[in-house]
Amino acid sequence: MVSLKSSALLLVLGLSLSVPAAARIVCCDVDGKRSCGDPAPPQCDARSKTVFSKGGVAKEVEAPLTAEQRAAREAEAARKKEEERKVAEQGRKDRALLDSYTTEKEIDAARDRSIADIEKNAEQAKNRLESAQNKRKKLAQEQEFYAKKPLPFHLKKQIEDNEAEIVAQQKALAQKDIDIAAARERFEVDKQRYLQLSGKAAKK
Repeated sequence: MVSLKSSALLLVLGLSLSVPAAARIVCCDVDGKRSCGDPAPPQCDARSKTVFSKGGVAKEVEAPLTAEQRAAREAEAARKKEEERKVAEQGRKDRALLDSYTTEKEIDAARDRSIADIEKNAEQAKNRLESAQNKRKKLAQEQEFYAKKPLPFHLKKQIEDNEAEIVAQQKALAQKDIDIAAARERFEVDKQRYLQLSGKAAKK
């Protein structure tokens, strides 16, 4: 007994003898029945189909995507692209890590230098804060002369700038412990990754 697919192919081969070389025969399954035509039968518009070109060469064409399917496919493509980006970025970081250090002691030394820089900046902020606070006292004394009249513009501007400087240096000092903790965590992550990449983690 001739199969349904074989029957469709025979139909196509038969039709190809009587249609122009550029013609295409399109077939699709509708409720278990094979529908073919040139042009494609209307019932094939929203279905997956087989397109037979000249010589009986077949090409499978998927059904048009619904809006939901198209959105899901685009979301999946975006997810894969983001995953590929993350993998490439991790590879770049790994290469930089291996190029930067040859032992874990070098990572510890880099951590200590980073923390020393933070503490140095904090000490500078502390000195600037003390200087700004001393200036505030002098400005307050000068301001007393204008208790019953408007402040001169230049004095008002100095007071505002001084207050802004005090706030900035107080924030810098408050940030010191946060930055040191972040540096310790960052270098610890780098160390563990280095040990993993270099194969030294298993030997510890």
